[in-house]
Amino acid sequence: MRAGRVRSDSSRCGRLLAAALIGISVGWGDVGAASEIVAAPIKATSIATFRPGSTDTRFGSLEFLGGLELSSSERLFGAWSSIRLTDGGTKFIGVLDTGHWLTGSISRGADGRLAGLDDVTIAPMLDAAGRSSAPKRTVDAESLALRGDEAFVGFEQIHRVTGYSPLSTIETSRPFRFALPLPFPVGRLRSNGGIETLAAAPQDGPLKGGLVAIAEKSLDSDGNLFAGILDGPLKGGFRIVPYDGFDVTDGDFLPDGDLLLLERRFTIATGVAMRLRRIDGSGLKPGAVVDGEVILEANGSSQIDNMEGLDTFVAADGSTHVILVSDDNHSILQRTVMLEFRLVE
Repeated sequence: MRAGRVRSDSSRCGRLLAAALIGISVGWGDVGAASEIVAAPIKATSIATFRPGSTDTRFGSLEFLGGLELSSSERLFGAWSSIRLTDGGTKFIGVLDTGHWLTGSISRGADGRLAGLDDVTIAPMLDAAGRSSAPKRTVDAESLALRGDEAFVGFEQIHRVTGYSPLSTIETSRPFRFALPLPFPVGRLRSNGGIETLAAAPQDGPLKGGLVAIAEKSLDSDGNLFAGILDGPLKGGFRIVPYDGFDVTDGDFLPDGDLLLLERRFTIATGVAMRLRRIDGSGLKPGAVVDGEVILEANGSSQIDNMEGLDTFVAADGSTHVILVSDDNHSILQRTVMLEFRLVE
């Protein structure tokens, strides 16, 4: 999903707003599918403080641990829609909304802070015949969930959830499931506001590992977001209450079973903002309408951009860490940033 620029620099914000108003896109068009796996050397610049000019590290229920501004000479890098961490948070798999896989590892400095991304590769998503030449509108990947040796991807425009396997060689994996049944009316999903979140519930919880899908900005007749549990013992649709103009862009289950949602807002008047909302996992069941507590909210005065990806992992000390990434839309006016927080219960 495309959204506006988030730098605090007023001249850059002005350029973005002007571009939005007159419909000019700077590098936002189709990037095109690569025919093979390519290496993407990453340049990483440290983000030491969440709010420039402030040394504060505690923001509500979260402690800021550091971040990175990322760039690459490989033109396919960017448009990062979702991230899933593996190997104890040291490696990652992501999807780009250009229909590509993004894989690599996370390096850290002696102080434990984020230092860079290594061994990053980008590969086109393949169809059942092993082809990678699908048009952009059919491979607009916006969400990702991992379960066992399988990856599930939520696509916009042609709305569907597709399964890929094996996870161990995801760059060359082909679909084993083309479209999981969705427990809400697909015809009500907006072209650019469909399934923006996929998350696999804990296996030891009431959903027994079921996949949860949430729409970005598609609403039912009561004004609530479409959502649903795609499989498992509690399969069925539910709804999420939206408010303040925020749209859901990603989410993950916390160790205690609660669902942590990343949300984003963009308006001409207020610019870009993001927030994290924590939803009681015990309330996720067919027919439910759920809401949750906002545990972090930030605007363009903080080091955010078009925040679209979220995942969590449990660190060696037992604390829960939250990783966020942004989608730069392949625009010179936007950035790819990775931010890390520690959840303080």
